[in-house]
Amino acid sequence: MNKGQTWNDNGKEGYVQDPEALYRSDFFGGLGWMMLRSLWTEELSSKWPQSFWDDWMREHEQRRERACIRPEISRTRTFGRIGVSRGQFFDQYLKYIQLSDADIKFTQKDLSNLLKDNYDLAFLEEVYVKAQLVNVDDVERGGGDLLRIEYSADRRGDFEGIAKRIGIMDDLKDGVPRTAYFGVVTFRYHGKKIHLAPRRPWHGYPE
Repeated sequence: MNKGQTWNDNGKEGYVQDPEALYRSDFFGGLGWMMLRSLWTEELSSKWPQSFWDDWMREHEQRRERACIRPEISRTRTFGRIGVSRGQFFDQYLKYIQLSDADIKFTQKDLSNLLKDNYDLAFLEEVYVKAQLVNVDDVERGGGDLLRIEYSADRRGDFEGIAKRIGIMDDLKDGVPRTAYFGVVTFRYHGKKIHLAPRRPWHGYPE
């Protein structure tokens, strides 16, 4: 873990709830972030691209199985359509990002649960053991407060189709869905916590 970010790509109003929640993510968010000085000086500065550096950072050559820490509710927001991305996703997603107004003093919290050795087992247990498996059609009709919807990582377009139906960002960058960790995209929906997760066995992101 060499990077932290203050942005949630799926942080639209109605899809977030807890201002204190932090998650590990394999996806580099690109809006409001920091990294270790050593990562910049020893690896990235000499080859930093002149444009589209956010997508470049998402390539597996730079990702190298490292993770970011992201919040559930964003601390930054994009303010318009003007820029090299030409307003991509702005009208559909980005202008609806909810900005946190909570005063959370994370530096005074014990965040050891976010360390990989502590986080991974608990996260995967929540996703694949504790969460109730449902179909995307069942999400609005009932179920508990912790749900799992599964997609086939081997079937092209399966993730994108489910994501589009439920209203989260459906694109992948170098095979990684936005905000995903172990291929799992976590968000809130009608007050429920939902994991959109790859059906097991999962063999990792394609390169």
